[in-house]
Amino acid sequence: MNSSGHRFDLIIVGGGIVGTTLAVALRQSGLHCALLDATQVFTATAPTLYDLRVSALSRASQQLFARLQVWPDMRQQRVAAFREMHVWETRGEGELHFDSAELGEPQLGHIVENRVMTTALMNALQATDTVQLFLGTQCQSLRHDAGSWRLRLESGEELQTPFVVGADGSHSWLREQAGIRVRGWDYDHTALVTFVKTELPHQETAWQRFTPTGPLAFLPLTEGYSSIVWSTRDAHARALCNLPDAQFSTELAAAFESRLGAITAVGPRVIHPLRFLHTEHYVQEGLALVGDAAHTIHPLAGQGLNLGLTDVACLTDVILDAKARRRPIHSLATLRRYERWRRAGNLPMLAAVEGFARIFDTQPAWVNWGRKSTLGILNHITPLKNLIIDYAMGNRID
Repeated sequence: MNSSGHRFDLIIVGGGIVGTTLAVALRQSGLHCALLDATQVFTATAPTLYDLRVSALSRASQQLFARLQVWPDMRQQRVAAFREMHVWETRGEGELHFDSAELGEPQLGHIVENRVMTTALMNALQATDTVQLFLGTQCQSLRHDAGSWRLRLESGEELQTPFVVGADGSHSWLREQAGIRVRGWDYDHTALVTFVKTELPHQETAWQRFTPTGPLAFLPLTEGYSSIVWSTRDAHARALCNLPDAQFSTELAAAFESRLGAITAVGPRVIHPLRFLHTEHYVQEGLALVGDAAHTIHPLAGQGLNLGLTDVACLTDVILDAKARRRPIHSLATLRRYERWRRAGNLPMLAAVEGFARIFDTQPAWVNWGRKSTLGILNHITPLKNLIIDYAMGNRID
């Protein structure tokens, strides 16, 4: 390659799961695409230890991966179905229970390590010549002139395209360069993540307890392990991270009310700050945002990645429809259809998750009593309970 310029029909900035899924979705579209990521370096090595970052895939997300023919690769590596879900605050004082059998479904979803998804998606891209990869290279500048975006890389190469997509996360460089404003805030909570093995089997069940300091989730993995996402106060998360393994295991089991017995093995621990954001716009002329670059939510409902993958599915449909109608895929008229579609779909989930985060962060006794009562009441209103899980599974996404 030289630095005289490379022209593409579409450039995706961000090689995480959302950006890579979009590249895979467009690999047979007849478009010449590029995928850029500053940190991603692809290796086909199968993971041995569990990845610390996992996602709860809805059925809609799993079906998207199946349509893109990457789901078999993920299954061959490592995925774990969950068939039930238990949500509670204090044992014996109200609990919400979801069971796939009651819905006539084989499972509620799958827990999949982020590295497993990325490996399968990159394997698919390695098998195509319609998507050019620029990995491990930083974007240095972005400018828009004469209907074309020009991205200069740290290598000196300049890429040109009429259409650029930002999939580069909640701290999106592309969003900042484009001047798209966001509304958001940092929570005073941090997510501590690790994986553990428990004395009792996890029963292919996703467990979540709302502790006094924040939600604690045990998500089923293979071989009797569970992925842990413990959202708690910043200082508490840092203190937990620095505890000896034995003491941490004791603290974790106590916070979980020992629902799965003692913690018998624990992996490394890391912490991630939590934030909420929603952009003022998802699109400009020749530019669109997807995933966390457009919206970032609290992990308590496990819906962040699913919203991003639905963005990808909708944007792909809009692009392919415009192409079939011989309309410019990068025009504002085309992209506003995607924006209207996804803002309408995202807003209810963003509002619901933010509402739950605020309610369960409130400590007055009357609020605590109300929360416990609500969980118990919801558990006995079958139509409403089924509606909630239907949305979580992605069955009601238009």
